[in-house]
Amino acid sequence: MRFSFAAMAVTALLFTAASLLLGSGYMETQQQISELETAESTDAQERVNEHMEELEEQISGLPDGYEVKGHADWEQAGMFAAHVYEDSEGAFEKDWGLLLALEAEKQNIDPFVVYELLRVETGDTFDPELVGPETQYGHAYGMAQFMENTGPWIAEMAGLPYEKELLFDPQYAIQLSVTYLSYLHDRYEGNWDEALTAYHRGMSGMKQYVQENGDAASWYAVEIQEKAEAMETALR
Repeated sequence: MRFSFAAMAVTALLFTAASLLLGSGYMETQQQISELETAESTDAQERVNEHMEELEEQISGLPDGYEVKGHADWEQAGMFAAHVYEDSEGAFEKDWGLLLALEAEKQNIDPFVVYELLRVETGDTFDPELVGPETQYGHAYGMAQFMENTGPWIAEMAGLPYEKELLFDPQYAIQLSVTYLSYLHDRYEGNWDEALTAYHRGMSGMKQYVQENGDAASWYAVEIQEKAEAMETALR
């Protein structure tokens, strides 16, 4: 079939018009995409700026002269701090969470285990001024519930000064608890049941518990590990 010149001209005009319309729609779509990308980029930058401002505020809450050793994953530490702050309904302050994450990273232990230990030790209050009930060895003090017969040598291990009143300082208590747990975790070759039961009962008390029960999986050790795992899963 042969097209007339006029028919070909009309077809060409229609094709050109359609192309222009398509081109106009394409350009408009591309413009919209570009605007969305710009908006998303601006929102993302604003979120980063807000995150950094919050992180700087938390950093300013670290102990005076606090030294960050080695590589510090500030983003991960900030996420941990925000997570435990929300989980504790604000009882575990964000600068405490940041310090705990940094200390745990330095000593290569799980910060969630320490957090759950502090929860159990304070009866879910995270009260830094807590005084435990009287025992034959005296009282336990502060968030980490250290006694006067253990506080001094753990403070020395942590490279910190010791005074009884410092046990009520939450940041001091956090540093001591991480140091002591790290020591116990290494001593018992990574066995959290033994390390946590020893924290709770003392090292001789842990041995006695194993003799009586066959292993070190006390309610204390099991509860802390289970809750720590659940917390970490929720964050992921």
